[in-house]
Amino acid sequence: MRHDKAAMVIELARRMAASAEGLTLDEMARESGVGRRTAERMRDAVLSLFPQAEEVSDPPSKRWRIRGGLSAFEQAPTTEELVELNKAAQGLRFSGEPGRASALEGLERKLKSAMRSTTLNRLAPDLEALVRAETIAVMAGPRPSADEAVLAEIRQAILAGQPLGFIYSRPGAEARRRSVAPCGVMFGRANYLVAADRESDRIQTFRLDRMSAVKAEPGIAAPPADFDLQVFASQSFGIYQDEIEDVVLRVSPEGAVEATAWRWHPTQSVEDEADGGVVVRFRASGMRELAWHLFSWGDQVEIVAPDRLKSVMRAELDAARRALEATSA
Repeated sequence: MRHDKAAMVIELARRMAASAEGLTLDEMARESGVGRRTAERMRDAVLSLFPQAEEVSDPPSKRWRIRGGLSAFEQAPTTEELVELNKAAQGLRFSGEPGRASALEGLERKLKSAMRSTTLNRLAPDLEALVRAETIAVMAGPRPSADEAVLAEIRQAILAGQPLGFIYSRPGAEARRRSVAPCGVMFGRANYLVAADRESDRIQTFRLDRMSAVKAEPGIAAPPADFDLQVFASQSFGIYQDEIEDVVLRVSPEGAVEATAWRWHPTQSVEDEADGGVVVRFRASGMRELAWHLFSWGDQVEIVAPDRLKSVMRAELDAARRALEATSA
């Protein structure tokens, strides 16, 4: 029955879109084979579903039509879509990436300018209310600043299929000139260029904030034919890429509910234990970043495997303790 009513509303919308002058309530009732009161409810449903529907005065009657056809509805963004676009731009600006934020804000302006004023006016109250009611939480911890010029140069090299040259500086190491085949960019707490060494085809990552004198170079440099950026990124817990290992974590009953709500990794599986705890398993690299994340769980997570993760966690704890002791001294 609900399906039939929905179909009748959509059919009414099609007739309102096909009529240049619009339909009166009596015409809606007659063409739909329903009473006038039911026709009123159907009309209200159409007005709710299709914001561009408009009322046309035709004394002594009123008519309703959907100017531009239903394709305009299908192409017009919804309130929820505009809110998500606004929040995505806001999130990038909060995280220190004004260039990428400006690109989304420009897209938002273009979408709004392309919408009919009547449609935009109908959406405006809900849009304003949701924008005011939702915001982005500022993430704790430092974050490297983003250089918009570096990102622009990388994108140009990727689109042109050219080599990318730059000077790379790492703490404790001598700066050196690199020339690579750019494969893509991974965005996170820090942004990384993913690139292939031009001689060995070995895939490496480079932090954008440590790159300088970035310039697309003459010639052709394409990523390895079998390289997939999404697959590469999904192998690691975070950004760092090293040996891929089977990770097993036992979460105490106190942290089980939160742990099951987390998406630890695309390959994860979660098993319930008799005491109310859970065991989380996944296959990944990036043990250092995983160790950093596990700090936030305190004593609620036990590392079962691999041994290398235990060693990395122990080393990070020792380093933190040394730093704290030095500060106390």
